[in-house]
Amino acid sequence: MPRHLAVPCEEKFVRTVAIGRIRPSVRAETTIYRARTRRRRRQSIVLLQRAAIVLLILVGVVAVVGFAFAGSPAKLAGGTTVGGLDVGGLTSQQAIAKLKTRERALSHVRVAFVADGTTTRYSASQLGVQADWEAAVAQAQQDNSGFWPVRGFRRLVTRLTGNDVTAQLRSYPLALRYGVATIARKVDTKHRDASLVRHGLRIAVVPGRPGQTLDRTEAEHAVVAALGAAKRPVRVVLPVTVEPPTVTGAQLAPVARRARLALSAPLRLTYGGTTWRLPRWRLAPLLQLPSGGSTTLTIGGPAATAYFSKLARRVDRKPRDAAFRILAGNRVAVVASKPGIALDTARTARALLAAAVVPGAQRRAVLVVGVDDPDRSTADAQKMGITGLVSSFETTYGGTPGRLHNVALVAKLIDGTLIAPGAVFSFNGTTGARTADKGFEVAPVIINGELQNGLGGGVCQVSTTTFNAAFFAGLPILERTNHALYISHYPQGRDATVDYPGIDLKFRNDTNAWLLLRTWVGPGSLTVALYGTPQHRRVEYQTGPLVVTGTMPVTRTKDPSLKPGEQVVDQAGAPPRSTSVERKVYDADGKLLYDTTWSSHYDAETELVRIGVKKKPKPKPQPPVPTAGPLTRVA
Repeated sequence: MPRHLAVPCEEKFVRTVAIGRIRPSVRAETTIYRARTRRRRRQSIVLLQRAAIVLLILVGVVAVVGFAFAGSPAKLAGGTTVGGLDVGGLTSQQAIAKLKTRERALSHVRVAFVADGTTTRYSASQLGVQADWEAAVAQAQQDNSGFWPVRGFRRLVTRLTGNDVTAQLRSYPLALRYGVATIARKVDTKHRDASLVRHGLRIAVVPGRPGQTLDRTEAEHAVVAALGAAKRPVRVVLPVTVEPPTVTGAQLAPVARRARLALSAPLRLTYGGTTWRLPRWRLAPLLQLPSGGSTTLTIGGPAATAYFSKLARRVDRKPRDAAFRILAGNRVAVVASKPGIALDTARTARALLAAAVVPGAQRRAVLVVGVDDPDRSTADAQKMGITGLVSSFETTYGGTPGRLHNVALVAKLIDGTLIAPGAVFSFNGTTGARTADKGFEVAPVIINGELQNGLGGGVCQVSTTTFNAAFFAGLPILERTNHALYISHYPQGRDATVDYPGIDLKFRNDTNAWLLLRTWVGPGSLTVALYGTPQHRRVEYQTGPLVVTGTMPVTRTKDPSLKPGEQVVDQAGAPPRSTSVERKVYDADGKLLYDTTWSSHYDAETELVRIGVKKKPKPKPQPPVPTAGPLTRVA
């Protein structure tokens, strides 16, 4: 065909296909495709048949192997060990019996436990180590159980690789801890840090030493595991932890050089125009050399404390608190406070050390002092509001020298007491116990309703005077107790006894200013005054009559030395009596603040009387009575 006619034919073919007509060549291709599809399906069927055959073969092999190695479910699989002992092929009971027999045979066999070169031997019976063989055998049995094909394969694996079951072990806790502690005592050593020591004026370095500690928890596990195994080891090494020193000799080498420099020459300490020379032998004990993990050179220790205490006695000047002075007209002036001087021990010690470690001839340190402020400054005292007299009261007294001494002593103990606004004054709390150590002497005192001699007699003179000062100040009285016996020289119904620690006198400062309690002891008189901000309160009181409430007890004794009917009163008595005092307190505006009544009940005092009696006549002498002679026996 001509070349130029080929294109129209090709275009004609394309148009023919486009309108849906199929040429003979297309039909052939479709037939080939269908043949190939049928061939692939036949190949897939063949493959599935072959896979099914292989699977059936494998199932058969598994069944044969499982059946061949399944063995008896009552017996343990071959290759099974418990605690290292072979129990394969045995029943559970046989395995347990074998293990227990082995355990009994080894119960007294000692195992050597080694720790840092020390050897300690223990047996299972000593520490109570036992194994739970029943549970271990049951676990081994379970590891190789199941349906016979599965069991067979499990047992085949156990036979090839083995299966060692570890039994659960138990012990006597106290015995185990004691045993491990015994080993630890042989092993444990505390590390020693390097330190500096002084021999005279020579400084030496003591090298450090490592320590070691037995790991008790791991040791307990190792001991139990060794003594509980079916096959006992001969020797077990226990874990030991080494503790290196925290400070080495190399670290202290520069510190040693500083210490040697400090002791190389004398040192001078100056303050103002005074100089103290510290020779080398004096300076040496003041140096606190590093030890116990320290790497610091300091001035300190008992010798330094003693030296600075002695130095402080020469330098220190105690501060003076602001005080109060009573002026004419009951005015109160503040005495200014004065700061003190105190040795600053810490800064002086640092100055000493700094001067000591500087090379050269100028080894001089300046003593450091600080200001010691008073507890109560002038400004503090001025803010307390103590400007004038609030109230005062005076009582007279006499008695034995011991009583006079006790009155002055206890008055001094409460003199100068400051009572804050709202605070409560306690007589016992201020004076404390009245004991011989404080200087109290024996004097007449009322004990159990009788006048006797006792330690601290006369104290109630001060408590009664203090009560009356608070009474006329219009302050609330919280505790007050009358004497057991009526005392005529005290204000009627306004006496106040105290007895440490039970019976106390208490009153409250209900003002907005502080109160200052002052006492003055004169020849035969005592004054107690309260100073503060005058409240201008008005105090009115009314004393009830002294009422006899019973009969006076009388004790009469016969005295033949007196004439018949003659009487001598050795001790005057008194009947029981009672009285009361009512006090009303008004403020400066006339408002009633308090209306209080105190009742007092006094015991009776026994009167002692001697009565003369008629003398008995002397008996007349009687003539002697004749006595019979010796008896004579007549035969």
